[in-house]
Amino acid sequence: MKTLKHWLLAATAAVACSAQAQDIKISYNGDISGSPSAESGQIGVLGITAAVDDINKRGGVLGRKLTFLVRDDLGQPPKSIQNMTDLIDRERVAVVFGPTNSGNALAWKHIANQKKMPVLVSSASSTAITEPAGNNPNYLFRISMVDRDQAAALVAYAAKSPQSKKIGFFVETTGYGQAGLKDMEQIAALHGIKPAVIEKFDARDTDMTSQLGKAKAAGVDTLVVWAQAAPLGHLVRSMEKIDYMPRVLTTWAASFSGFPQVAGNKLMEWPVFLTTSSEAKSPAAKSLLERIGPKLANPSMFWAATQAYDTVLVWAAAAEQAKSLDGEAVRRALENLQQPVDGLVKQYTQPFSAANHEGLQAQDYHWSRWQGGVVVDFKDPVLDAMTPADFKK
Repeated sequence: MKTLKHWLLAATAAVACSAQAQDIKISYNGDISGSPSAESGQIGVLGITAAVDDINKRGGVLGRKLTFLVRDDLGQPPKSIQNMTDLIDRERVAVVFGPTNSGNALAWKHIANQKKMPVLVSSASSTAITEPAGNNPNYLFRISMVDRDQAAALVAYAAKSPQSKKIGFFVETTGYGQAGLKDMEQIAALHGIKPAVIEKFDARDTDMTSQLGKAKAAGVDTLVVWAQAAPLGHLVRSMEKIDYMPRVLTTWAASFSGFPQVAGNKLMEWPVFLTTSSEAKSPAAKSLLERIGPKLANPSMFWAATQAYDTVLVWAAAAEQAKSLDGEAVRRALENLQQPVDGLVKQYTQPFSAANHEGLQAQDYHWSRWQGGVVVDFKDPVLDAMTPADFKK
């Protein structure tokens, strides 16, 4: 991780030093070293760097080349706020991408809105990030998973599956876990589902056999789990200890390297989880994987590069449509994009509006699983039968 971090900072510093005065500065403000989430930050920066290179080869934005600045916020809200202020006031950037951690985005959301700075979020998933900022416009947009939609997808699958007769919710006791539980309970109610058990565990726990014993006694056959990578790994190991292997449906946390490292080669293949792109299938995605693949410590998280790449394309399209880098003009263009943008995750046809700043919806997500040490698509008759109406939220 440290080597890749140094490469990222050195590469972007070299680009910045060679920048011309007329170049447009764009930036990333997120964690690339301080927490487990830094993994997605590092890979996201690789995706943004590739997009900048491609756009510059085509002539840039508004006839000007892009210069990419990276600021590591170490996963700390005070540092992230400091970075944001510096990027806006001193560097005069045109747009900020990131962050990695939801808490950091919420810590400086008001700054971006007050200074009318467009932000395209490529990783942080808290539902509150793109919610309206009172009566004032919100300048934060997202091309990434959002927690509410992940919960909608997971519960929709459980509700649709004839094999899921008794459902249990397992969550960690962090703010992340509790927010996920709130979303899951509300969405389950929309489906008329009452979970048979709701069990919690500390993110540092390594033995969840007590909680699993209660689920087993209640006859739970499907667990919907909201946890980070390492505790998720300990959960499936605990399942094996008591010979209780219900179906596990979970978030994109299962794609982070901490999960297979804890779960091991056999158990890592048990959960079904969500990503935004399981495999590189299109020629453009395959090309990006060839370019950045050697730098990926965890190729299973290639999705982080694709959605970060797409954020740059969508912002560039908005700036071209606005014929301006003015923050308010770009925000209005993002809310009413006239031309489709061919991204790596999907084609974005008017992805945003004044009322909706989410570029991806639950039905856009990919269902995935580990197989043979890599993340692959998961398919079954339940998914084939699902329609957008199933994703209640």
